[in-house]
Amino acid sequence: MSGTPTTGMAQEMEARLREAFDPTRLEVINDSAQHSGHSGDDGSGESHFTIVIEAPQFGEMNRLARQRAVIDALGDIVGERVHAVAIKASAPTV
Repeated sequence: MSGTPTTGMAQEMEARLREAFDPTRLEVINDSAQHSGHSGDDGSGESHFTIVIEAPQFGEMNRLARQRAVIDALGDIVGERVHAVAIKASAPTV
């Protein structure tokens, strides 16, 4: 896993995603250190994240619907408390 160690924000994001999707795979990676000094870096060390999530619910969704579902599950985090989130959402393969 790359990025900085697990943070409070990453733990909160993980808890919300586990509750919403019961994923078979979930990684919340803090990429904030890679964006230090860039636009959106608020100095908190919790401004940029990558989410890798695999859940059965995504099987019937296209890429955009998957991303929207993840953003919806995160609620006020994206855009208000975190500047950017990269989402890699997929359904489990058989």
